[in-house]
Amino acid sequence: SLKARRLDDLPAGAVIGTASLRRQAQLLAARPDLTVVPLRGNVQTRLSRLREGRIDATLLAMAGLNRLKLTEVDRSPIDPAVMLPAVAQGAIGIETRSADDRTNAWVGALDDGETALAVIAERALLAVLDGSCRTPIAALARRDDDGRLALTGRVASPDGGTLLEEAGVADVGAADRAAAEALGRQVGTALRERAGEDIARWAAGVTGQWVPGAT
Repeated sequence: SLKARRLDDLPAGAVIGTASLRRQAQLLAARPDLTVVPLRGNVQTRLSRLREGRIDATLLAMAGLNRLKLTEVDRSPIDPAVMLPAVAQGAIGIETRSADDRTNAWVGALDDGETALAVIAERALLAVLDGSCRTPIAALARRDDDGRLALTGRVASPDGGTLLEEAGVADVGAADRAAAEALGRQVGTALRERAGEDIARWAAGVTGQWVPGAT
């Protein structure tokens, strides 16, 4: 934003541009006084809309700005407590033929075990929720201070009126992908039980009300 350094500093009624329903829902849950408008295009296109004054702020991946060396752009990271990323956001996947031992050996050298565990847990949560591209779902798995795998997941109505959050932790070994998947299913099931049929309603654009998370 050119008007504020932090989300909390944006004035009431500020116009935020994003094409992400997940970001929109979490943003409006935190700041229902803001106005969200659709904004598509690459990073440079979105930044040009900001400079032209068509929007007051936009939401971009910090990694993308850094990769493009856009160091002059005013930015402020948003705390995960306010906005969780998309499932497996930032992870790069490579698909190979299961019987191609030579290629699999090469690709295996690139595998990051901790990233794989986080992605497995987050994707297991998503599978339980069975949401569509119009269902705002967010998740973040990472190690806590005790070395356990901690997973937080959210599902929301597009307008941010209802935002449900659940979290769980598990002792997951460095190669224990089954335990990571079980954690994802556990948190996803808890969210699914709380959301019930609302998930289908939200996917159809029906709004809701704010519900504090049980974490």
